[in-house]
Amino acid sequence: MIALQADVTDPESLQRAFSECLRLGGEPVVGLVNNAGVHEEARSHEMPRAQWDTVMNTNALATVFGCQAAYPLLVSNGGGLIVNIGSFFDKLGVKRNLAYCASKAAVGAITRVLAAEWAKVGIRVIDVAPGYVETDLNRASLNEGPLASFLKQRIPRGKPGTTDEVAAFVAMLFTSDLHFLTGETVYIDGGQGHAL
Repeated sequence: MIALQADVTDPESLQRAFSECLRLGGEPVVGLVNNAGVHEEARSHEMPRAQWDTVMNTNALATVFGCQAAYPLLVSNGGGLIVNIGSFFDKLGVKRNLAYCASKAAVGAITRVLAAEWAKVGIRVIDVAPGYVETDLNRASLNEGPLASFLKQRIPRGKPGTTDEVAAFVAMLFTSDLHFLTGETVYIDGGQGHAL
């Protein structure tokens, strides 16, 4: 495994990281997972411009930059798969989440456009949109207090997903022979997006 550091909001930094990965690893690039993201809340009428810029630049614009950096490497390898990590907030109106919801809706749109544009060179692009997933950053709020009580009632399976479940699904996309699947947003939210 090769670990490299890059600023996902800086296209030149990403291009340097991809070049270094090729130099150190010697293997062709066959795919990309755009997983960087931030989540900040604010009342919409008070949200500062800086917060909007941070969320949109990290969640949406960085997705574009990552795809652009990977594009020539995937083309030279005969194609590949790009998985963009979105969110089921892309189809919801969540109070205090204007920038986050907009940025994740943008990830879906970016995915559709690139899938249509890059299909002829063998690049598939898929948006994986998780619901509530427990991480180190949100474990306490998802397991205690009002949000935990809400999710127990709201998610049909009664609890949030795990990072391992999302990772396993993304890995399956890379190991499955599903060349006709591209441009789609696939929700992995425990059925919450469909529950009444």
